[in-house]
Amino acid sequence: MLLKIDLHVHTCYSTDAATTPQEVIAYSKKRGLDGVAITDHDTLKGALKLINHEELIVIPGIEITTAKGHILALNVEQEVLPKMALSDTIRRIHKLGGIAVAAHPKVIYGGVQQQITSSLGFDAIEVINSAAFPFFFSTYQSRKVALRLGLPQIAGSDSHYPFEIGLAYTIVDADPKVDEIVHAIKRGATVPCGKPTPWKLRIERRYLKFKRRLSKSSAECL
Repeated sequence: MLLKIDLHVHTCYSTDAATTPQEVIAYSKKRGLDGVAITDHDTLKGALKLINHEELIVIPGIEITTAKGHILALNVEQEVLPKMALSDTIRRIHKLGGIAVAAHPKVIYGGVQQQITSSLGFDAIEVINSAAFPFFFSTYQSRKVALRLGLPQIAGSDSHYPFEIGLAYTIVDADPKVDEIVHAIKRGATVPCGKPTPWKLRIERRYLKFKRRLSKSSAECL
């Protein structure tokens, strides 16, 4: 079964995002997604709010800030400490039964800050990230890394606001169960798809982030 899944979605439990759990469901359905991976920065709170939702496949995850860039931990239900070395973080993710994905490895800020080698143990590479800048350079270079290492390729919107959900997604050939989807990703039964966040939406995101900072308020997470 071919499933359309956005594998990089943030909620208001990320300090720089504003999407409520309810908006994740509403916009995912609007975009025709079968599922999402909730990957808030260094926390599982958003994922645990949505796990086992009846209307949408939700893969619990975290975008972990390591000492050398960001890693997506998919299918984990325990926290992973930030600021560890890449190799230690990946080992911890595997110990928890998850898979480790190099998040936007070739962006100017937040990419993987060291040579990605097979010895690190990544399970996949995020080759398309809608928020990546510069987008086409990032996509091209990330694909080169995935091809060099023979690793599966995935895509995600890296959405921080609801209107960004589904701009990028991964087609996964799997049964509609989280464990089956994760196994399919690991064996490379994936097709990354997507486009960059339009400049209009990038500007809107900046405005909303600035407005939120001025008001010193966070999004209501219910």
